[in-house]
Amino acid sequence: MRTTQILAEVARAGVGVPAMPGELVRLCARELPINGVGLVLMTDAGPAGTVAVSDGPAGTLEELQFTLGEGPCVESSRTGRAALVADLGAVGPARWPVFTEGALRAGVAAVFAFPLRVGQIRLGVLDLYRGEVGALAPEALAEALAFADAAVAVLLHVQAHTPDGRLAQGPQVVPVLEDRAEVHQATGMISVQAGVALAEALVLLRARAFASERSVAVLAREVVGGLLRFGDNGRGGAGGPGR
Repeated sequence: MRTTQILAEVARAGVGVPAMPGELVRLCARELPINGVGLVLMTDAGPAGTVAVSDGPAGTLEELQFTLGEGPCVESSRTGRAALVADLGAVGPARWPVFTEGALRAGVAAVFAFPLRVGQIRLGVLDLYRGEVGALAPEALAEALAFADAAVAVLLHVQAHTPDGRLAQGPQVVPVLEDRAEVHQATGMISVQAGVALAEALVLLRARAFASERSVAVLAREVVGGLLRFGDNGRGGAGGPGR
């Protein structure tokens, strides 16, 4: 079985448990006709953090999906089905208009997102990015599905080997490339400042990040540090109470 072979290759690399997702992504980028790979954690609210990315545009596009709360990984995780977009320029504007604009600008013409689940438990998404228009050939699609199955096994293995062994705590115990703790803290602060629910507070933070062309993480740091507040109607202002 191809999935077993992939896991054996990851194990043979001799990397530590926390580095296994990165090794899986490296192998995936090598074996498939693509330009970038991203492995992200997902929650009901959307992307929760990037576990590993390859070289190329993957890191930029995973950050863009986190900022916007839209994109193929969000749709794939929500529906539980793969989002296979062979021509992003033709299909993307109607499904993910802002993400598509950014992806095309980054040189990505096709996106293939595979949901990572155990039953109804949502773990994450494996995103594949390619610079040329066109569907994955049947053998490449089979290979991608095998890597998605291997990614589930790797994420569960990493969870099982966290210091406290809390596998049941869910995907948030998997180490991510960027620390989202400040984002969650900032979301709670915005919820109080703007008088909105947590989900809406995260939308406000993402919208502000996109409008200012900065990352969600940078704005979250400013909110936590008191440099940016969200007052009435969710308007973000620099410094000063009530602004």
